[in-house]
Amino acid sequence: MTNALDLIDAAIADLEGALNLPPGGSLPTTTTQKPDGTPATDTTTKSNTNTNTTTNTNTNENANDATITKKTNKKTKKPKKPQQQAAPKKGGNVANLTQPEICKLEFKVGQITKVWIHPNADKLYCEEIECGEEKPRQISSGLRPFYTLEEMEGRRLLVVSNLKTKKLAGIPSQGMVLCAANDANDQVEFIEPPADAPLGEIITFTDLPPPEPFSGAQVEKKKVFQACVEGMRTTKDGEAAWEGHLFMTSKGVCTSRTIKNGAMR
Repeated sequence: MTNALDLIDAAIADLEGALNLPPGGSLPTTTTQKPDGTPATDTTTKSNTNTNTTTNTNTNENANDATITKKTNKKTKKPKKPQQQAAPKKGGNVANLTQPEICKLEFKVGQITKVWIHPNADKLYCEEIECGEEKPRQISSGLRPFYTLEEMEGRRLLVVSNLKTKKLAGIPSQGMVLCAANDANDQVEFIEPPADAPLGEIITFTDLPPPEPFSGAQVEKKKVFQACVEGMRTTKDGEAAWEGHLFMTSKGVCTSRTIKNGAMR
């Protein structure tokens, strides 16, 4: 009885015979030609090439997109942090311009601890004055016509302590001492604090706010001392005052020993 495999083998044999193929042979490769006789392009290869081209194009586009994204990220600015207000500098006092002129000066209680004749000037003394500071101040004063060396030693007085250091006849002077003079300018006396006023105490003024002294540079630039001179006089009782406001310490008022209604300088 003939089975299915025998029938298939017979059909293959008939087909091989019709195609002039040897038993078990393969089909020959055929090349399609164009009408002009030139070989036609292998569409499969071309298709693969197109596919590769498309793949490369997509890869390039992806790379370009990545580059653009990277550049965009680089150009993206971070939000700025809010600027913080600068902290005030230490030791930098802000000048109170609205206070009375006399409050822009600083007067300290002091005491002469050493005095000698200025080597380069006939009318000047050089003094070391203790003002409750780290070291004594050296000040030059034109008091030789009015005080002997012995009278100068140990005297308690007021020092204008926020003036710029200046050289007088070649020697630095770190402030000035405050005195009163009569109208003829032939008598000059120290303005003296009470005997028990502490050294270094800063003078205040009756009926005026606490002083906020300017720096030495500000005093010089604004000519503060010159602006105050006209109003500084002793009273009829010899008390030191500026426009009627008394020079005060914690122990009482500052005075001149004998000069009444005299100019202070």
